Amino acid sequence: MNKTEALRAKMAEEGVDLIALGPGAHLQWLTGMKPHADERPLVYCLTADHEGIVMPSLEADSARRQTDLPFYEWSDADGPTDALEQLIAAQGGKPVRSIVLDETMRADHAALIQDRLMNASRQFCDSTIGALRARKMPEEYTVLKANAQLADEAMQAAWAAMRPGMTELEVAEVAREKFTELGAKPIFTIIGAGGNGAMPHHHTGETVLKTGDVVVMDIGGARDGFSSDITRMAVIGEAPAEYEKVHAIVEAAVQAAIEVARPGVRAHELDDAARGVITDAGYGEYFMHRLGHGMGVEVHEPPYLSASSQTVLDEGMVFSIEPGIYLPGRFGLRLEDIVILRTDGPEIFSELPRDTHYMHC
Repeated sequence: MNKTEALRAKMAEEGVDLIALGPGAHLQWLTGMKPHADERPLVYCLTADHEGIVMPSLEADSARRQTDLPFYEWSDADGPTDALEQLIAAQGGKPVRSIVLDETMRADHAALIQDRLMNASRQFCDSTIGALRARKMPEEYTVLKANAQLADEAMQAAWAAMRPGMTELEVAEVAREKFTELGAKPIFTIIGAGGNGAMPHHHTGETVLKTGDVVVMDIGGARDGFSSDITRMAVIGEAPAEYEKVHAIVEAAVQAAIEVARPGVRAHELDDAARGVITDAGYGEYFMHRLGHGMGVEVHEPPYLSASSQTVLDEGMVFSIEPGIYLPGRFGLRLEDIVILRTDGPEIFSELPRDTHYMHC
């Protein structure tokens, strides 16, 4: 069963008559298309019997290189209304009682669908294409696993190059160059030295690494349509007071989440387990973000592992486990692995241990 067939089966199961997607991750996952997105409505529609795209004529020649799906073209002079009417009519006149809209679609583009199908109920993609994306297919697992190995190599290259006197940006550039060398597109390189590491999403900058710095290193790259994401720690010289204690607590939090993670468990139970370890150790106020996020076509996608998430985890879901402790003005410490959930628990993609890399100087 291909992705379109699987989605149609899911639509039938959920009682959905039409799915409308705009340019973005859902469309890329389903069709492989990555069309140009702007103010001109470009809308893919799928029903039980038909699929097609309302396509700006300006984009048609370029988009045709990516797909052989039917186009319902419209020009700037005419507008998209007639093209949308033609696409909907092409499904054979069957009533449309329930529609799914891409939650990332522009509001004015979504309104075109809603205005045309005013009597249809509306929902977003989480129970249809979102549910399918969350459970990775074997070929998707293969790509994600391979990308994790590239991230391991990029991390090791950054470790090998790190020296006191380098800036965060210079360390980041080593990782980016390694991703590029390996055929991956660098997506993000967060390097947070010293007190900068206490900001979970620190913007890598001109801070100079010095002896005694704790360095948070969070990097990811994309190849073959999927991403990687890993966080490891480095210390330049001797670790500051309390570092080893904090590292042990965060590692215990990772292990607690891994132990709980099984198909049928709700996502918040993993967050609860990891957060409980950190809270019991007296650092609860310093763990200020969710435990993790799903990963695939997008670096952050469902399922989200937060204290409030009621998502039931299932075999084949891929997500991060990344607890952290952030001590303002001193250092931050986060350990992150991407895992795929198997029947007996998580399989970790990375082969790098979570031990600290020490730069002796």
